Amino acid sequence: MEPVERLYLDALMEEPAVPERSLRPQLLAGARARRRPAAATAAWAQPYAARVAAMDALLASAVDEDWSRVIVEGWTLQELVAHLAAKDGLLAASVGAPVLGPELRAADAAGRTADVQAHERNRSPEQTRRDWRAQADALCRHVSELDPAMPAAVDGIETPLGDQLLARTLETWIHTDDAARTARLRLPHPIPEHIHPTADLCTRLLAWTMLLSGLDGTGRTIQVTLTGPGGGDWHVPLGVSDTAAGTPEARITVDVVDFCFLLGGRGSQDTIAVELEGDLSLARDVLRTAPALSGP
Repeated sequence: MEPVERLYLDALMEEPAVPERSLRPQLLAGARARRRPAAATAAWAQPYAARVAAMDALLASAVDEDWSRVIVEGWTLQELVAHLAAKDGLLAASVGAPVLGPELRAADAAGRTADVQAHERNRSPEQTRRDWRAQADALCRHVSELDPAMPAAVDGIETPLGDQLLARTLETWIHTDDAARTARLRLPHPIPEHIHPTADLCTRLLAWTMLLSGLDGTGRTIQVTLTGPGGGDWHVPLGVSDTAAGTPEARITVDVVDFCFLLGGRGSQDTIAVELEGDLSLARDVLRTAPALSGP
């Protein structure tokens, strides 16, 4: 069985603490029947395709009360799904993939989100779910023929396409977790082969999160040890123009999922278990500024 199907829908069926009238167990058998596997795409894009399939598995079991419940940023579940479609559409536009939904008028994430949310409010939640999944699948199909090193830009930030898609992976993962937590569901983590490249992106963003927070880490290096499946060790240069890592001045040891979620704006150094060694001030600055690039 495909890993996403096994991990996510089986987990939904096994969760014992499902509140009454929210993602009810009797609907989950129907979700199994309606589930769609991850879209076929290039190997480097599979972490994103898997997060899309996981979110879709969760949405398949939502009832009316779930769709109208506020999840994050003051958005209902339907508005959150529209936001994901909006961000996926901006990446699609950057690489020449089909852009679905309303006409693309705004090129920024906030503007495009507002346009797509307004469009989807006139549609049923199930139509919104289908629109989002169709946009994500169109993106997966298109990038399968592209070089992950090619430049792509979203919200004025240009990076290699592979990194842009990993950013979409992280956001989709986090928002799936947001929706599941609101419904008091506990979902398993992605497979280690998908966590590792996402964590790698997060480590490479640390120089930028520091700079955006007003700290210039040029010439300084930190070792990041991420524990758990999909983790590893990274020597991270903290200057955005640094071409190589130097001798680490500090070491941060933390669970790989906690670290990814920290970069995604969930949690802080005060709410996660972390071990610090060496220059503690530098290590704390890195952790404090890590969420600087997170947003809705």
